[in-house]
Amino acid sequence: MREVTNKRIGFLNLSPDEVIRSLFYNKNNDSLITVSVYASDNFSTLKCRTTPVEYIRRNQLDAGFPLFESESLKWPGFVEFDDVNGKVLTYSAQDGIYKVFDLKNYYFLYSIPDENVQEIKISPGIMLLIYDRTPSYVPLKILSIEDGKQLKFFKHLLHRNKKIDFIEQFNEKLLVKQEDENFQILDVRSSELIEVNVSKFMTPSAFIFLYENNLFLTFRNRTVAVWNFRGDLVTSFEDHLLWHHDCSTNNIYITSDQDLIISYCKSEAVAEDGTVGSINMSEIMTGKCIAKITANDPALSAPPRRNGRSKRRSSVWSTVPEALEDVTALFYDEDRNEIYTGNSHGLVHVWSN
Repeated sequence: MREVTNKRIGFLNLSPDEVIRSLFYNKNNDSLITVSVYASDNFSTLKCRTTPVEYIRRNQLDAGFPLFESESLKWPGFVEFDDVNGKVLTYSAQDGIYKVFDLKNYYFLYSIPDENVQEIKISPGIMLLIYDRTPSYVPLKILSIEDGKQLKFFKHLLHRNKKIDFIEQFNEKLLVKQEDENFQILDVRSSELIEVNVSKFMTPSAFIFLYENNLFLTFRNRTVAVWNFRGDLVTSFEDHLLWHHDCSTNNIYITSDQDLIISYCKSEAVAEDGTVGSINMSEIMTGKCIAKITANDPALSAPPRRNGRSKRRSSVWSTVPEALEDVTALFYDEDRNEIYTGNSHGLVHVWSN
């Protein structure tokens, strides 16, 4: 295992006016992709760059190369990295074209004209194209993610004058919810339709699909629930009240076996209006909280200071409550059994037993 020094290697920003909007680790070629905007064009155009991790370790940060230079990714254009299928989806609003690239070598594969396409959803092996709705139905097209060939085209009937809350795709299942109407689960192969009463399934703010377990998580009003594709509620969580109302998935980690969820949560140890949260680990199938990091846990301690500084190689020292304040990102290293959190002050903390 490579030695961990906790020393900063360098900054990925290659110029003073570069703002990195997102990072993506490409496991196909062990590289890090940055998606950036620049002050020189009023932060309106996305620029992508890939840098091999080995070069980053050597602090050769300018050894990477730009990606998708042929694409105009000016807002509302976008780039989306699909780790499950090993694909990249770009959208050029200027050209009115979606394009799909191979994540292994960044080769262009095929394009999709955006005429009347409202949204694209990606699922294992397929893409769902959602077109502009008519009063009584929404046209839908399913494409093979590998070559873009059409697999199915159909029209899903809608309630007139009711807005669409969401349309989601998971393998052969289509999930549809309209305002104040029942939740629908449609099998696009067999046309079997399951409806869940609107009183039992309220519109969530976000989904996470659990591909290994054939289940999905919903997030609503800081709460998490697990559902199956028969419309049954599988799990409610006993102690997992999320910190953010809007379900920032940056603060949520699902283990690779999809058996545990780790989140930044509201802590019972602080006042309702407090700024210090807790890190809760719960079993997905039972909802039980099996571990928790809280500010008042006597078993927790930060590295002791030496001459006013921490013994560890760091220029910044935080108490446990300070480290649990306003966490904006969370990651769990399953190999090292360590949790990493980042906060609004730009600090990264490592939690280890």
